[in-house]
Amino acid sequence: MPNMLMSDAKRRAGCPTCGKPVTAAHTPFCSQGCRDRDLLQWLSDGHRIPGPPVDDDEADGLGGSGLDRDDDRP
Repeated sequence: MPNMLMSDAKRRAGCPTCGKPVTAAHTPFCSQGCRDRDLLQWLSDGHRIPGPPVDDDEADGLGGSGLDRDDDRP
């Protein structure tokens, strides 16, 4: 399923995934299916929030943890 962009007017008028009218039970989506599709987009990096570049230490999971891999303590 390709990631399609919708116009701002269509996005404001209804479901952000398909544009259909929103239901109270699934706000801001129209159905559980659209909620699930949106979640899958976030989990698969289809949606991203821009931020500063990550340096190599942070990418390895070491950034800011205060842990040292050479530490031999149990």
